[in-house]
Amino acid sequence: MKFISWNVNGIRACLTKGFLDYFNEVDADFFCIQETKCQDGQVQLELDGYHQFWNYAQKKGYSGTAIFTKHQPNHVKYGVGDEEEEQEGRIITLEYNDFYLVNVYTPNSQRDLARLPYRLNWEEKLANYLISLNQQKPVVYCGDLNVAHEEIDLKNAKANMGNSGFTVEEREKMSRLLSSGFVDSFRYLNPTKTDSYTWWSYMNKVRERNIGWRIDYYIVSEQLKDQIEEVDIHSNIYGSDHCPILLKLDLNNRKLNNN
Repeated sequence: MKFISWNVNGIRACLTKGFLDYFNEVDADFFCIQETKCQDGQVQLELDGYHQFWNYAQKKGYSGTAIFTKHQPNHVKYGVGDEEEEQEGRIITLEYNDFYLVNVYTPNSQRDLARLPYRLNWEEKLANYLISLNQQKPVVYCGDLNVAHEEIDLKNAKANMGNSGFTVEEREKMSRLLSSGFVDSFRYLNPTKTDSYTWWSYMNKVRERNIGWRIDYYIVSEQLKDQIEEVDIHSNIYGSDHCPILLKLDLNNRKLNNN
């Protein structure tokens, strides 16, 4: 099974920058996007063979997530039940017989860390939700998680210590989740690989010089780790300040749905 995750930083803009070319070429079973920045009815995608699930933010031009999949889920859930969080359209969960797929766009703590308390509370609720799902069946958790977990996950770690996305508190939240029965699929296969990033600032020549951060992830339940076949960062794909990431799982022995 092939999974793709991509923060498109506005699906309407990304559609003018080759989104559909990449979508058709990669031919994923599950294609998750974040930061759609659109409202219901503003984008009509004709994706043959795919079911579409959108979670729109109430605020126009803000946040939002979507999943396009070849496999009809048994159940779809938007958010985790928190009214404030659901207004921002940040979480979609698809349930299949033997696993959950959770697509997430984590709130940014903002440059002055004004939203850090909100972010940490949000992370706590999400972690509890993921752990509860994992107690029922394995989880594939993906998205723009807005944190570089370790120093190896960004170019200039020392200069960014304490900045949004690299605070001690945000990194600890990731560590706690991973210690609760989850695996960072990229690091599982590439424990020491450097210069592998998924986001770059729009500042001049930053992406060309690969001064970036790895803040987009596929995190899976520990019981799925031996079924990870491939993880890749498609840094050659433009159209956003993020690039797509790929996960291949051997799910041949797992049923997707009741059909």
